[in-house]
Amino acid sequence: MKITAVSEDSVLVTFADAISDTLPRRIALLCNRIEADHNEWLVDLVPSYTTLLVIYDPVEIDFRRVEAYLERSVRMPRETDPHSTSSDLPDQTTHDIPVYYSPESGPDLEWIAREKNLSVDEVVSYHTGKTYTVYAIGFAPGFGFMGEVDPAIAAPRKDTPRSRVPAGSVGIANRQTAVYPKASPGGWQLIGRSPVTLFDPTNLSLLNVGDLVRFHPVSRERFLELGGEL
Repeated sequence: MKITAVSEDSVLVTFADAISDTLPRRIALLCNRIEADHNEWLVDLVPSYTTLLVIYDPVEIDFRRVEAYLERSVRMPRETDPHSTSSDLPDQTTHDIPVYYSPESGPDLEWIAREKNLSVDEVVSYHTGKTYTVYAIGFAPGFGFMGEVDPAIAAPRKDTPRSRVPAGSVGIANRQTAVYPKASPGGWQLIGRSPVTLFDPTNLSLLNVGDLVRFHPVSRERFLELGGEL
C-alpha cells in the first residue's frame, strides 16, 4: 500500500498496481472504517479500481496526520477494529438486473456477434453467464464500471461515441460492462437495455464499489411491464 499527496487537500491510497476482484472489498472496508470514525476533517472519499482518494479540510488537519491515520486504519487488524463485524471484509450486496437483449434495445448486439463469430444468443449467454464486481462509480452518477466480461465478447469502445445513449442501456467496453443510469453521450457497445433505476436524487446510486451484479434476460413484454422504455 502507498499513500501519496495529490494536492494540498487530498491524498491517494494505492492498494495495488493491477485490478482484482478482492480489491473493491478491501477499499470498501477502508471507506467504512473512515466513515465510521466521523472525522470532522473528512470532505469526501472517492474509491476506484485500485485506489482511494481521500479529500480533507486542510484547515482541520495536515497531510502527515492524515497519512498516519490512514496507515493505522489500513493496517488495523479485525480484532482491534471497533467498527468490525463478524467478517474481515464488508458484506457484498448482489444485484440481479433484468435486461432486454435485442437489436431493438442493443444496436451493437449483432455487430459483436458478427465480429466474434457468435450467434446473438451466444453473446447473451456469455454476458449473463458471469457475476460481475463493481470496480468503480464514475463518468455519471450511478454509472458502475463492472468486470470482467468473458474475452469471447470483449469489444472496444466505438471510434465515434453516440451523442445520446438511452437510460438503462447495457454496454461493453473492452472487458468491462456497465448500465447507463441516465440518457447521456457514450461510446460503449450497446447490447441491451434494463428497466432498473440505477440512480435517483433520493436514494442516490443503486450500485456501490464492491457490489456484485448478475444480469438475466427478459422478454420485450416483461421489460415494458417492469417500466422499461423503447
